[in-house]
Amino acid sequence: MTGVLVLAGTPIGQVGDAPPRLAEELAAAGVVAAEDTRRLRRLVTDLGIELSGRVVSYFEGNEAARTPALVEALESGERVVLVTDAGMPSVSDPGYRLVAAAVAAGIRVTAVPGPSAVLTALAVSGLPVDRFCFEGFLPRKAGERSRRLADLADEQRTMVFFEAPHRTQAALEAMRDAFGAERAAAVCRELTKTHEEVRRDDLAALVDWAADGVRGEVTIVVTGATPGAGVATDPDSLRAAVAELEETGMRRKEAIATVAGRAGLPKRDVYQVVHIDG
Repeated sequence: MTGVLVLAGTPIGQVGDAPPRLAEELAAAGVVAAEDTRRLRRLVTDLGIELSGRVVSYFEGNEAARTPALVEALESGERVVLVTDAGMPSVSDPGYRLVAAAVAAGIRVTAVPGPSAVLTALAVSGLPVDRFCFEGFLPRKAGERSRRLADLADEQRTMVFFEAPHRTQAALEAMRDAFGAERAAAVCRELTKTHEEVRRDDLAALVDWAADGVRGEVTIVVTGATPGAGVATDPDSLRAAVAELEETGMRRKEAIATVAGRAGLPKRDVYQVVHIDG
């Protein structure tokens, strides 16, 4: 018989949020693959259990090399439990590569549902939750980040992002430029931890708040676009809006996409106004 791959969610803050099955699965696992073995040891101590199986590290730097050995262990009948530092494996964390390989090998994959920063931030944000999308981490380079956000300018679902604390202000500035200063958002910091903080405001105000520095794990929630809201659609206004974004350093292609999203117009229409009619 082949083994089972178990994706085990871990607490994003309070260890008391760990599901009871997490302790059971860790204690019974033949192999525990952990993003950080030191954090795993602390978690095991907090849960009051002992590991009977072997522990291996499985993180971004070694997952390609380590995946075949874990699949081999699964094929030999072992129960492999995968944990990351916090939340669900493979959600902006290591895991997808192993899941894909296990599925390809015909191995059963299951999960221990656990806390998720994505859903927790969405729930406490105060923003619409009926439709949403998760965008993970934005690119680190400013140009790539601006292009990614320009592509999202006309996204009408609430958007959830992860961000590093030292890049939070830059991310909020790029969101302000792409989505508009008055777009409602929430920055959720240190969720469920002692210093939990949720700042709800428009993007312009959140940029000012972040100027003093941001610490801890950060999740940003931004409300979706309202078609046509806040942008006049006459040619002069469209050209002016594109020019204003270009002055911030945004490339014209991204500026056109952003303005089109805010105005609820096809990108080709704004392109026509800027490049041909103008």
